[in-house]
Amino acid sequence: MRPAASGGVPERDLAVPTRLVALRTALARIGTTLDEGKTCAELTREAVRQVGGAAAVLWVGGEAVARYEAVRGDPALLPGVPWALAAAREASALEEAASAIPYASAGRARPALCVPLVTDGHPYGGLVCAREGASFTPAEAELLGLLAERAASHIRHAREHERVSGIVGNLQRALLAEPGRPHPNLDVAIRYMPVGQSALVGGDWCETVRLHFGRTLLVVGDVMGHGLEAAVDMTAYRSSLRYIASADLPPHRVLRQLDDTASAEADRRPATCLIARVDPNRGQITLASAGHLPPAVIDGQGRTSLLPVPVGPPLGTGLGGYEPATYRLDPTQTLVLFTDGLVEHRGEDIDHSLDRLAGVAFAATAGVEDVIDTVLARLDARHAEDDVAVLAAQLHDRVPGADGPVT
Repeated sequence: MRPAASGGVPERDLAVPTRLVALRTALARIGTTLDEGKTCAELTREAVRQVGGAAAVLWVGGEAVARYEAVRGDPALLPGVPWALAAAREASALEEAASAIPYASAGRARPALCVPLVTDGHPYGGLVCAREGASFTPAEAELLGLLAERAASHIRHAREHERVSGIVGNLQRALLAEPGRPHPNLDVAIRYMPVGQSALVGGDWCETVRLHFGRTLLVVGDVMGHGLEAAVDMTAYRSSLRYIASADLPPHRVLRQLDDTASAEADRRPATCLIARVDPNRGQITLASAGHLPPAVIDGQGRTSLLPVPVGPPLGTGLGGYEPATYRLDPTQTLVLFTDGLVEHRGEDIDHSLDRLAGVAFAATAGVEDVIDTVLARLDARHAEDDVAVLAAQLHDRVPGADGPVT
């Protein structure tokens, strides 16, 4: 043992905390994301940093297909893939947590190690390291084994995350029910943009329901929250709406029944909702709101204004108290319903947010698709802080026979 340092502690003991700190730092560089490819790259980068030479992940697929991935350093130093695979299999390195396996390349002595990527009995390939010069020491092999164990654990988490994300994605696609078809006397365009990159659908939704005598019910809603849970409740609201709307009630009574239904379910999330019943024969719309932002109307000159609507409580509160508002609507105008993600910015007053929408100018002859494209671009909806749903509608010349009762 070396002489004690000034504090009376042997130098060998003083070195232990330093080595542990270095080990923790090395391990922390691996598995910084839930991306399997990045984890493999971090593993080989750290392996080369610690022992030099070159490193790669030996990936094994179905029917004994194997290849190197995430190669770091000079690939010429690495043994051939068939040899690495045979050496790993010979020692059952891909089936169980074996120790590092030393072997030499053909024709010349070149030290190499194959460390299994295994965690909790789940094999994910191997870490292959090689270099010129001295063989790997037992301490280096042990260090590489710890790095590989860390990487294997994160690879397992990454694959499980991918599996669950796939299930969620399939379920979300199943929840993306298409809105109904409006009457032929109404042009409608709908756009939906969920917040974030991983979600396909959230709590925002749009719906159209054909009513009797050429009328169409236009609906936009916003369930509290995001992701799959909000999407499930969104689907429940849409299903209830379609059933209630079949009775051809005025919009404020539709909201009242939706509120009664939702409030009877303790787990149902509250939601805001705006309903517009469009009557082309009379050239008017009747609106009712459950805690939702007012709709916008674009006139024949491309100017935007907001239609005041009495605002009742959100759906699911059981409070009721919804009132209708009726306005004129002609074919030169475009009605736009939207969720708050289109206009709201964190920390900004909602009146200022709505003023920004009212300041958007449109081409006088813009169709419904052009209107939505313009409003999404001008309000930078790609960077919205919440889900965005937008519905635009325009009256046009009535198609003969389109006014009759729905069968």
